Amino acid sequence: MTTPHTARPDNTPLVGVRTHTDIDLALKDQAGHGGAPQFAAGASAAYTWALGRTDRSPITGTGAARGFPGLPLLTAEVDASVVQLDDATTRGDARDYIQGVHDALAWICGYSDQPA
Repeated sequence: MTTPHTARPDNTPLVGVRTHTDIDLALKDQAGHGGAPQFAAGASAAYTWALGRTDRSPITGTGAARGFPGLPLLTAEVDASVVQLDDATTRGDARDYIQGVHDALAWICGYSDQPA
């Protein structure tokens, strides 16, 4: 399910509970951080997808969405990341990537106060 936008009372468009501008800034800021490369790649993939700049979601590969993913689709992707993180067989770089996606989308959905 996608949505063109929801908006705050001042008509600022939202993706999840964040503004498009806030997500774009988090994406740009993520590129400037060090840390685990796969974590950064996962966070960047999540931000890019949330901004509608790619057709495929970063965990499930859900595709063909037009516009920005709505909150139900964003939270479904967070849930998918939690399932994979809970899987003891998920290791190393894959775990770092999934954690980056999770942290970015959790922030976009309002589950966290800090971007990835």
